[in-house]
Amino acid sequence: MCACTASLATGGPQRSAHVLGTHLRFGIATLFVMPSFDIVSEVDRQEVRNAIDQAQREIGNRFDFKNTNSSIEQNDLVLTLRTVSEDRLAALRVVVEEKLVKRGISLKGVDYGTIEEATQNTVRQLVTIKVGISSDKAREINRTIKEKGPKGVSSQTQGETVRVTGKKRDDLQAVMTLLKGADLEIPLQFNNMRD
Repeated sequence: MCACTASLATGGPQRSAHVLGTHLRFGIATLFVMPSFDIVSEVDRQEVRNAIDQAQREIGNRFDFKNTNSSIEQNDLVLTLRTVSEDRLAALRVVVEEKLVKRGISLKGVDYGTIEEATQNTVRQLVTIKVGISSDKAREINRTIKEKGPKGVSSQTQGETVRVTGKKRDDLQAVMTLLKGADLEIPLQFNNMRD
């Protein structure tokens, strides 16, 4: 006779509830959760703002940008670069890139639009700092993990995030190393590590 049945026979419903509660608590305590982490592609928006502020100050002070009507407009993660010529635009891009790198923003997430003619004999270019993992990139990440990752590791797309699970923490760290070395053309971060 199991403890639950015995308690019903001897101690009534209150006793059986206590015994069942203990069994339930043991059931929860012994649940096994596999180690996991999330792959994301994010940027610190405040650091982007800081980088653009520094770039604007620099172009305001540099002699080679004098009388070129050079400017950088920021609308969240979309920048509009404006100046008098394509060679000044190239120099403006270099200033922006240097400031982004100094602030820890990866250039892998920077997407340059086409150079367009603008008003008053100027040129402009839209620059977008991409965040999130697209469905195509998520498929590429999942395929890389499946083909080259350790056995027993699996991954699953969850919106703009990829969740990786495995039996051992070492296997998860091997996946991180694998993805850092892969040429996925977007910046990746690994967070929410759970043992």
